[in-house]
Amino acid sequence: MPFSHRTARFDDLPAIVAIYNSTVPSRQVTADTEPVTVESRHKWFADHTPDKRPLWVAEEEGRVIGWLSYSNFYGRPAYSGTAELSIYLHEDARGKGLGRYFLQQAIDFAPEIGVHTLLGFIFGHNTPSLKLFEVFGFDRWAHMPRVATLDGIERDLIIVGKRVA
Repeated sequence: MPFSHRTARFDDLPAIVAIYNSTVPSRQVTADTEPVTVESRHKWFADHTPDKRPLWVAEEEGRVIGWLSYSNFYGRPAYSGTAELSIYLHEDARGKGLGRYFLQQAIDFAPEIGVHTLLGFIFGHNTPSLKLFEVFGFDRWAHMPRVATLDGIERDLIIVGKRVA
């Protein structure tokens, strides 16, 4: 299936939030334990600008089926060349290559926005995401044991990284 993406618009935010919230119950993708609201994501949305920290969406038949965001790492100026990637896919779009498409596009585009290092923050039990990033040459740069507690179960956080420029 060929994919394409575009910069997210504010009117995409409800679909972006719905996709994000669909992952909360799995306890595999996000550290949020309750759904978030569209209103609570307004600032997050505004923090994503096409020239520095893009937020992209992919559509199928006019509906958003996934999104990718670049986010600041650590929030200090010296880290401006490093960005954290997040990829979230609609349930119907998983396992069809959209995650691979997004990740390749993000790697290719990073130098255009002054990003030389990409990071992924992934739960240790999220095998599909860890494998995805590994296929694209991301290495495990940190293993943070039992730093998250989800439903009473302590979970590891793996930070993967790749130098792209």
